[in-house]
Amino acid sequence: MNVEAAAMTTQNKKPQKIVQTAGRTQLGEFAPDFARYNDDILFGEVWSKNDVLPLHDRSIVTVCALVSSGIIDSSLKYHLQSAKNNGVTKAEMAEIITQLGFYAGWPKAWGAFNMAKEVYAEPANAAAAKTEAPAKMSKEAFQQEIMFPIGQPNDAYAKYFIGQSYLAPISTQQVPIYNVTFEPSCRNNWHIHHAKSGGGQMLICVGGRGWYQEEGKPAVELLPGTVVNIPANVKHWHGAAADSWMSHLAIEVEGTETSNEWCEPVSDEEYKKLK
Repeated sequence: MNVEAAAMTTQNKKPQKIVQTAGRTQLGEFAPDFARYNDDILFGEVWSKNDVLPLHDRSIVTVCALVSSGIIDSSLKYHLQSAKNNGVTKAEMAEIITQLGFYAGWPKAWGAFNMAKEVYAEPANAAAAKTEAPAKMSKEAFQQEIMFPIGQPNDAYAKYFIGQSYLAPISTQQVPIYNVTFEPSCRNNWHIHHAKSGGGQMLICVGGRGWYQEEGKPAVELLPGTVVNIPANVKHWHGAAADSWMSHLAIEVEGTETSNEWCEPVSDEEYKKLK
């Protein structure tokens, strides 16, 4: 698979699996079967089946079900936070809860709004927040800057990254597309997308600021809208700037006899030369 951050292959089309341990942590001894159903079935299978219903939409359905049932507790807060992480914007959530108020009950909507305001809280001084150093921006704040979900920690490929990265499948049909998000200073190792013919990768920056570099060439700055066409068999790396989060769409270019070779990390000395 040439999408180096992806936790799935084009052969089996399996979306990234969500890892949940809350059931076993809280109920593992008291109710092991319930804990297993929660961690392995509900989250391990249902929430990980994103080829038809993406995480963004699953979060909306779940929030609607909880509010309609009058569940305004830690469970709703968890799913509001998940919705935010999965790309449901503050404006969308406000409209969703307003709609629920008419169909599920006004008091339920009030309760949900109180919790949603906390989850989607903005800094008290919005002007100060705008001038805050990008490196200090939280993941939640960066999510509000981009239109695609940040997704889940990219644990399957963590050994090939310096720093924390995240992965969200955008399309798992026809052309696989993933949104890969890098925290400030995070970058992947030098690597090569091999192919006998065709192959390679396309990157489209959708938020923040970062870098792309091919071996023997100057680094290219990545800004929203920047498109990078990576030929097959070319050694390169990409990642966030030191002072900013960065997200890009990673799109695999179809080829024959494709494979991915991971090489050495980008050294701190190399990386610190980039401004």
